[in-house]
Amino acid sequence: MSWAQVDLFYYLPKEVSYNSEIPTPKSILGHEVGEWHVSHDKLVYFFYNLAGYSSRVKVEKYGQTYEYRPLLNVIITSEENHKKLEQIRQTHLMLSDPINSEKVDIHNLPVIIRLGYSIHGNEASGANASILLAYYLAAAQGKEIDELLDKCIILIDPSLNPDGLQRFSTWVNEHKSKNLNADPNNREFDEAWPGGRTNHYWFDLNRDWLLAQQPESIGRLKLFHDWMPNIQTDHHEMGSDATFFFQPGVPARKHPLISEDNAVLTEKIGAYHAKALDKEKRLYFTKESFDDFYFGKGSTYPDLHGGIGILFEQASARGHLKETQNGELSFPFAIKNHFISSLSTISAGYDLRLELLEYQRDFYKTAITKNKVDLGKAIILGANDDPSRLILLGQVLLQHHIKLYETTKDVELNHIKFNAGKSIIIPLNQSQNKLIRAIFERQTTFKDSLFYDISAWNFDLSFNTDLAWINDINSMKILGDQITELTLPKGNLTSRSTYAYAINWDQYFAPGAVNGLLQKGLILKVATDPFSTQEGEMYDRGTILIPIGIQNMGEDELFELLGKYASNYHLKINAISSGLSTSGIDLGSSSFSNLRKPTIAMLVGDGVNEYDAGEIWHLLDQRMDMHITMIPSVSVDRIKFNRYNVLILPDGSYGDLNSTGQEKIKEWVKNGGTLVASCNALRLISKLQLADLKFKKAVKDTSRIIAYADQQKAKGAQQIGGAIFTMEIDNTHPLAYGYHQKTIPVMKNSILSLESAANKNTNPFRYAKDPLLSGYTSIENLKQIGGSPAVSVAKFGEGKVIAFVDDYNFRAFWYGTNRLFINSIFFGNLIVI
Repeated sequence: MSWAQVDLFYYLPKEVSYNSEIPTPKSILGHEVGEWHVSHDKLVYFFYNLAGYSSRVKVEKYGQTYEYRPLLNVIITSEENHKKLEQIRQTHLMLSDPINSEKVDIHNLPVIIRLGYSIHGNEASGANASILLAYYLAAAQGKEIDELLDKCIILIDPSLNPDGLQRFSTWVNEHKSKNLNADPNNREFDEAWPGGRTNHYWFDLNRDWLLAQQPESIGRLKLFHDWMPNIQTDHHEMGSDATFFFQPGVPARKHPLISEDNAVLTEKIGAYHAKALDKEKRLYFTKESFDDFYFGKGSTYPDLHGGIGILFEQASARGHLKETQNGELSFPFAIKNHFISSLSTISAGYDLRLELLEYQRDFYKTAITKNKVDLGKAIILGANDDPSRLILLGQVLLQHHIKLYETTKDVELNHIKFNAGKSIIIPLNQSQNKLIRAIFERQTTFKDSLFYDISAWNFDLSFNTDLAWINDINSMKILGDQITELTLPKGNLTSRSTYAYAINWDQYFAPGAVNGLLQKGLILKVATDPFSTQEGEMYDRGTILIPIGIQNMGEDELFELLGKYASNYHLKINAISSGLSTSGIDLGSSSFSNLRKPTIAMLVGDGVNEYDAGEIWHLLDQRMDMHITMIPSVSVDRIKFNRYNVLILPDGSYGDLNSTGQEKIKEWVKNGGTLVASCNALRLISKLQLADLKFKKAVKDTSRIIAYADQQKAKGAQQIGGAIFTMEIDNTHPLAYGYHQKTIPVMKNSILSLESAANKNTNPFRYAKDPLLSGYTSIENLKQIGGSPAVSVAKFGEGKVIAFVDDYNFRAFWYGTNRLFINSIFFGNLIVI
């Protein structure tokens, strides 16, 4: 077979007749499916055209990406079901309402099946398969398809990551030859950095279902809860030498909150995939490699919502045709496997309809009855120092349909004060009981020591908020009104001053405002010691002072400008009437240091971790409105660095940074630049001798003889995929300005660890001696990391080098350590070593 000339009937079931009035994919796209990689614009064009010809198909836009590409929900069902679609949807939602679910007659209720494709944009066989599935469901004729569409409502998300798909399709199509070249060395298979896997800001969207930080995820979460599907699929690709995977995954690596009933249904559905793939003589595997532990993926999120999540992984052609150990792998072959598994999913949903509907009803009915110990329990969250972080956390919880309540009065629990109006209560006696527990319960013991992704994601720790568990919320009489909406503070400029204004640095969005003011040419100062003012306000280190008398701006103009910034960045800005403090330093003290206007560059490109770089870009650009110049590491030797005063090195190996570029960076730091590096970029810092960093050797289990078959597992057990550690901080240090506690939680997702420096003051922050808060880490790694440095600071010539062992902007939801990273930008040059 010539893979360049595959036609529609290579894919479609041949025993079915098709309505000739429904246009074929080729008649709309201009090419056969699989002949070229479909671009996102063509994908959208296809679905809207198909809907125009078929009464079975309806297309809705449920959101858009950063690049303004539409996210589509394609609804396919019978014409009769379309006429009463809203009624069906509302009735179906009653199954997840324990109070009303018994009123639902499931015998006449369609099953909801949602199929999601190519959340990783460069795993494109899924998105291309969605075209075939939609055409088949729209055009197939006969009693079988009529009955199927009568009993099923099929929701197709053809591209979960439009920006990534567009990026990837452009790359592979522009490198396609007329005579397909399967040589793995061909440029077609070597995407330009950052590749098409991620979204606009280089985020892995298949880790964001739970975290809900990206617009694509926010849109699809709303859609998910609008429909509450009984089955949700997640179509992916894996290494080219593999075959095809479908769930169940590794049984021992299933989260304990996932029931055995769920596992049984997953296995029943799996039998349909096996039968369909056997018929086509396709190789596949199951119950290996992949797991059901982290609930932030499209295949696991449904498992906490009375649905069944199914992961599919297809060996990737990565282009149009590629040599593999199993022979030449074509793009059409990969597409067909996803098409086959899509049809087998729908067949399973049709046959198991009543069982799936009953399972969902029972899931929510028993969410509380099987956990009677939770009936009076609740969680209280607070952040007295910074309400914005608490509100941002609450907004995520509301997206997950978790019920939140106000606190009617101040209360102290576990020596923590929770103030009315600044706290949120989450009763466990609600239908989202399991999801709440998954988000907030801490786990440090596990059946298995291998994880496909992170093993902990506690939201209170990631947002660095206070938390207490309440055993009997009713007896405390503090439960107020239900919260249905949370908005960030409006901001407040307390009054007009003729002397100075002050911004507390513990406010999350303060860096955005301060940067904006510096860009406008204002002179700002930071307090390096505490002080109290005539107004009775106490100010900590890190407070930003705006003296009026030294500005090149009139009092009225400044007052108006600060009011605007207070509003835009949700800040409280205080007026100060006198330079004479009631305690601590006076406002003219040398303990106030001038802030420099940050001009920031960041190295990107091959050898740089695109996730880490994307998180930094997103933080500074989206949240703080700060400019950041992204410079390919291969171009460093041609760049004039004197226009920048901060250079960021995200996690990476920096193989493209040549010796000339390395020397240029050293010279720039020597002349006064501030270099900020994280994770494996620290190895480059050490290589360049910019700081005296010594790395601990990776832990190896040599205490016992390990069978050959178990050696890889034992090696994997010494990795840290993602666990939460305690970091002890010196909150008098400029890097800790804005923090009031002595410890903060950090996400650690590597085994990187440092030896203590000879000068202990260059390691201002350390992991606690017993650091594990939540997640899996081997005993050996705990011993190695406990008490070791988490941060290193060094002086090189006139410049500063700041080295973070971990990623303090992890997946954009580790709000609690964002300030540490940002402090390095604003205050790094002020550190005295």
